[in-house]
Amino acid sequence: MSKNRKFHARDMAYVGIGAVFIVLCSWISLPAPVPFTLQTFGVFFVLGLLRERLGMYSVLVYILMGIIGIPVFSGFTGGAAAVLGPTGGYIVGFAIVALVYRLTAKLACNKTYARVILMLAGLLICYGIGTLWYAFVFLGGQKGGFVSALTVCVVPFVIPDIIKVVAAAILSKTIEKRFGSRM
Repeated sequence: MSKNRKFHARDMAYVGIGAVFIVLCSWISLPAPVPFTLQTFGVFFVLGLLRERLGMYSVLVYILMGIIGIPVFSGFTGGAAAVLGPTGGYIVGFAIVALVYRLTAKLACNKTYARVILMLAGLLICYGIGTLWYAFVFLGGQKGGFVSALTVCVVPFVIPDIIKVVAAAILSKTIEKRFGSRM
């Protein structure tokens, strides 16, 4: 694909569908201080399926919809307050992960195992940004706050998130093989 490729109507449709898919995954939620959602699966699946450029745009459109107040985040929330709140760092983390995925996806060499590794690295980035955010915004940067944040925000989610990311990588690769690299 040319770097100067124009943005066509089909690209916009893919971006919109990708953003809506993430919204639907975000709404599937189990309440907790940091809710259990399929949001992580949605983000990584869309990045894997739509690849670098369109996947990144889908994630950014999803986040922008939430920022302007559309209730797209877990618990049907939206608005700047949701992004600036205690778990907003994970949403910001998704934007960073989308950018990093766009810049590094070519390294995956179209291999499923490489895609899994790249997505797991993205999950670590999201955990890092989100946990730091939670520690400073919600816990006020108090001593031991980062460890407390890890206990609340990461430890309960590690295994489910690894499963979701691996499933997203494998499923996106399987669909790509079946329907082509850009459906």
